[in-house]
Amino acid sequence: MSASMKECLQLQLLEMEMLFSMFPNQGEVKLEDVNALTNIKRYLDGIREALPPKIEFVITLQIEEPKVKIDLQVTMPHSYPYVALQMFARSPELDRQQQLLLNRGLTSYIGTFDPGELCVCAAIQWLQDNSTSYFLNRKLVDEPSTQAKPVKNTFLRMWIYSHHIYQQDLRKKILEVGKRLDVTGFCMTGKPGIICVEGFKEHCEEFWHTIRYPNWKHISCKHAESIETEGDGQDLRLFPSFEELLLEAHGDYGLRNDYHMNLGQFLEFLKKHKSEHVFQILFGIESKSSDS
Repeated sequence: MSASMKECLQLQLLEMEMLFSMFPNQGEVKLEDVNALTNIKRYLDGIREALPPKIEFVITLQIEEPKVKIDLQVTMPHSYPYVALQMFARSPELDRQQQLLLNRGLTSYIGTFDPGELCVCAAIQWLQDNSTSYFLNRKLVDEPSTQAKPVKNTFLRMWIYSHHIYQQDLRKKILEVGKRLDVTGFCMTGKPGIICVEGFKEHCEEFWHTIRYPNWKHISCKHAESIETEGDGQDLRLFPSFEELLLEAHGDYGLRNDYHMNLGQFLEFLKKHKSEHVFQILFGIESKSSDS
C-alpha cells in the first residue's frame, strides 16, 4: 500500500502527540532537533518547501522490576509508517549480550506489524512487559536447540555523512567504538567526513547511536543496505576491519583544518571495495572520473 509523504508525516505527528501525552515530564522524550515537529508542521502547511529532517528522539523508560532505565533511540524515516523504523534500546545495566538479545527480540516484534501501522507506542509497551528477563538473567543466551531452524540475522551496511571530521578525540572515539563492536568499515577524516560501518544490524545501530549521541548534530545516515543471512555475515563484508581512511587534501584555504578531501581518490577507494554506486548517493554527483 502506498501513501503520500504528507500522509506519512501527518501520522508521525499524531504518534508524537500520543508519546508526549504518555510521557509529559521534562526530559522523558528528548528530540534530537527541538524544531523538528515545527518544521514538519510548516511543511504540511505549505510554509516550508524543503522536506524537513527526519524525526529523531530518545525516550527514557522506567522499568519497575528491577528498578532500571532503558533509553529507546528512535528515527522515523520520512515514509514511516510504511517503511520500518530505526530503533535501538540500551541501558547501562545490560551487558553487550543482553542488549543484543533485547534488541533482537524488539526487532522481531516490530516486524510483525503491517505497513501503515504506528508502532512506537507498541514497542514501548513491549519493552515494559518483556525487558525484565534480560536484566535478571545475566548469562542469558539463545535457546539451545541444534534441531531448530537456522536463525536469520540482518546484515547491515550504513553510509554516514558529516560536514567534517577533524577532532582527535572524536576520531579516537569512532575507531574505539568500531573496534569494540563486531563491525568493519572505515572513517574518512577531513572535509567531508565519511563513515561506513557494516555488520549485524544490532551492532551497526549501536555504533550509530554511540558515536552521535548525545550532541553530534551535523551528521546523517545517507544510505543503508541490508541483507538477510543465516550465516555469520563474513562473506558479505566489503572491508576486512574498521580503520581510519586518510587521503590527500586540497589545501587549507587559510583556515586551520579546513581542507577538502580528494574525492577522486575516494572514488577509486570505493571502486576497489565494490561500492562505487554510493558516490552519487553521498555527494549527489555521478562518478565519471577518477580525477578530482
